[in-house]
Amino acid sequence: MFNLSKFIPVSSQNILGIDIGTASIKAVELTKSKKGIRLVNYGILEASGHLERINDALQTSNLELMDSETASTLIALLKGMKTQTKDVALSLPAFSAFTSLLELPDMSPEETTQAMNYQAKALVPMPLDQVTIDWLKIGKFKNPHGNFVQKVVLIAVPTKQIRKYQHICQQAGLNLKALELETVSMSRALTEGDSSLTLIVDIGARSSAFAIAKNGFLIHSAQADFAGTSLTHALAKGLGINVSRAEDLKRQKGLMGTGGEYEVSTLMLPYLDVIISEAKRVIETHERTAQEKVGRVVLSGGSANLLGIEKYVSEKLKIPAVKADPFGTKVGYPEIATPVLKIVAPSLSVAIGLGTRII
Repeated sequence: MFNLSKFIPVSSQNILGIDIGTASIKAVELTKSKKGIRLVNYGILEASGHLERINDALQTSNLELMDSETASTLIALLKGMKTQTKDVALSLPAFSAFTSLLELPDMSPEETTQAMNYQAKALVPMPLDQVTIDWLKIGKFKNPHGNFVQKVVLIAVPTKQIRKYQHICQQAGLNLKALELETVSMSRALTEGDSSLTLIVDIGARSSAFAIAKNGFLIHSAQADFAGTSLTHALAKGLGINVSRAEDLKRQKGLMGTGGEYEVSTLMLPYLDVIISEAKRVIETHERTAQEKVGRVVLSGGSANLLGIEKYVSEKLKIPAVKADPFGTKVGYPEIATPVLKIVAPSLSVAIGLGTRII
């Protein structure tokens, strides 16, 4: 973690953006001044035990979130960061929600809410009394008949999951200001002000999230179970080493191994190819239904730092791929922090998106 408060005057408008992942918690504290939004400090706390034992993950894709363990980890992280606010926006994992892109006649927000509740009855694969419904308007256009139509993303989250996050905040002594789907936060952080259609590939520890977005808005999302830990386990098994050593080797060599190190990349590539295949399916599905081409790929999450991954993904998808930079021109920070922030930036995409929503 890196506290920047001595370089930045802190205002009363600070907000914490906290991304609770399957094996780590990422947090940023942002402040707003006349010069714009600035990073005060950040922290990342990883649970190494998840590499060997799934029960050591903070949460798993079956939606089980361990309240007490997560709250304790969060308290430790924020204590180390010496945060100066209790106000927080938290992320919800992509696998915890159902989303669907709909086209509706242009109408008032009140009428749209009624329409979304009606649509949810047919689309959401859970009883509606067990979910919380939300929606996001992402655009308006004229259809071939000359009528205005709006594009709306329907989001449904199990209410049980929301209550777990509320309980975690209570245990950690935090003021919960917002809960938001991680793909919505990523879309804001990585595409706001950019009209080019973008596929965001967020490779986490236990799962990978995919988001098609532009102008800061989520348009379509998907999820896959193959992720960073899959690559680590492939190395450990193939080389006959423990998973901790395999994780270190993955981070050191990435996909750039040559000679005797070439085996490192070849062991990981089949699992990375599964993630890329899912990314290709997401692109093809959207382009077929929306008649709009994806122009670039942004790689987010810890595995976005794998050496050589941008080039490999670009060649496979035949679309330019870049590493995520959630700071961009929107969130400032002291120049002294540049070297380390270049490394951790892809892991902070969700947290930055959460913070900029509120501040």
